[in-house]
Amino acid sequence: MLNNNLDEIDLRILDQMQGDARLSNVDLAERVGLSPSPCLRRLRKLESDGVIQGYMTFVDQAKVGLPVSVFISVALKEQSESALEEFETSVSALPQVMECYLMTGTADYLLRVVTQDLSDYEQFLKNHLTRIPAIASIQSSFALKQVSYRTVLPLSQDAKNKSVGAL
Repeated sequence: MLNNNLDEIDLRILDQMQGDARLSNVDLAERVGLSPSPCLRRLRKLESDGVIQGYMTFVDQAKVGLPVSVFISVALKEQSESALEEFETSVSALPQVMECYLMTGTADYLLRVVTQDLSDYEQFLKNHLTRIPAIASIQSSFALKQVSYRTVLPLSQDAKNKSVGAL
């Protein structure tokens, strides 16, 4: 369920900004049906409320020499608060770890790591991941191909209807 504090105009602003964060305020205002001043006020409020967390550039990982994506399931020796904290602090400091999720099921964490090649991944394992004392086991799965990758959340009613129709 979407945040109840967001109205339809806020959702339109977010939808447009997700598609192109480089939109000028004038263009954004026109696309969402507002004049520029109220549009900018709403945008700044979305930023200050933490709904918009930042702006970034998406870089093609293969084109910068990091074509390998590895999904790593990690089980800890124990699930104590200190073990979880130690693991999370350790992996958060590793730039190769692009995503890390605390999970339910057989693994405690799921990581997505990027590397140059298999040898680079081996060095990452030996020099970093296996040195975290809280880890009991590591299972790696290599992505052969990225089939789908989205950064745009389905905020508009049209997007929600399309995804339901696709089921």
